[in-house]
Amino acid sequence: MELASWRQQMTAVLQRWVFLDHAAVAPLPQCAVAALHYYAHSLAENGVAAFPYWFARVEEVRRLAAQLLNAPSTDDICFIPNTTWGISLVAEGFPWQPGDNVVLAAEEYPANQYPWLNLASRGVEVRRVPSRGARILPDDLFQACDRRTRVLTVSSVEFASGFRHDLELLGSWCREHNVFFFVDAIQSLGVFPMDVQRLPIDALAADGHKWLLGPEGAGIAYIRREWVERLHPVGVGAFSVVHPWDFSTIDFTLKPHAGRWEGGAYNMAGISALGASLQLLLEVGIPRITERIIQLTDHLCEQAQRRGWTVFSSRLPAEQSGIVSLIHPRLPARQVVTACRDRGIVINARAGRVRVSPHAYNTPDDLDRFLEVASALD
Repeated sequence: MELASWRQQMTAVLQRWVFLDHAAVAPLPQCAVAALHYYAHSLAENGVAAFPYWFARVEEVRRLAAQLLNAPSTDDICFIPNTTWGISLVAEGFPWQPGDNVVLAAEEYPANQYPWLNLASRGVEVRRVPSRGARILPDDLFQACDRRTRVLTVSSVEFASGFRHDLELLGSWCREHNVFFFVDAIQSLGVFPMDVQRLPIDALAADGHKWLLGPEGAGIAYIRREWVERLHPVGVGAFSVVHPWDFSTIDFTLKPHAGRWEGGAYNMAGISALGASLQLLLEVGIPRITERIIQLTDHLCEQAQRRGWTVFSSRLPAEQSGIVSLIHPRLPARQVVTACRDRGIVINARAGRVRVSPHAYNTPDDLDRFLEVASALD
């Protein structure tokens, strides 16, 4: 699929907005909208009689998710209602002992802090490592660890600064020191390749409503097979066991893979729509998306600086992402966001700075329009 064809999939939002806020809640492509409509009509016309088709569709989307992550098997993927749930699978299921600790970046999104802070009653300490400006240094994370560190967790891309972590470096250190490495991948899936067979990641989670262009409430998690039996299962239910359809027989034999965390009813509509968006992204090609987004954000940073803006985000090649954090030369970030919204441009503010997050279907003209409007504000 060419980028121009992808842009045609986004005509609904493009008719109304210059949309540059994919790090928040992204608009749906037409293929995802069609998938939602198809599910609604199918359920209205058939009820449970349509479920053989929809369970097959769940497995089809699981295969797409496994392809996105290059997972060893589709069994290593489970569907989750949100990133928080995926993080909590590990936080609540980990074999903690009083005195253990978790190390994370202090600027993590709350979803990757509160589930760990909630472990205080079990004697687990959370160590929050501050950033240095826009960057979070690996050595600072490592120095916060000690012999009681059980988990190191980061977002693949930090939501406010756009800093992209070196997951291979962090994960390799964790393997060497017997530390579980968890990644909140919501701000990079759909933008950068994520190969869990190459990267030493023990688990990751991401809802689909940002760069994956899916609806809210349908996400994916990956659990490395070696950890399935070591994590206490939470949220278990009828579909967690090896014979989920034998409702009259109680046989609490859990599935020997990530499927044990899919305890209850699936969000069929959301998963199907997410699958349509995954298919679109995979057809475009994640490496092509990466290249395009870096081109767009480089253009944004260059033109913003020419207009007197300050680029807060690290733009080092290994640290740049689809999120650009900017400081307006005169106005507070919230005022800029509100004024742009009134003029048909969707951006956001985080940590007191303007956050711009274009996707690969956006164009340099979209970014120039934003800068023209925002730079002229009084």
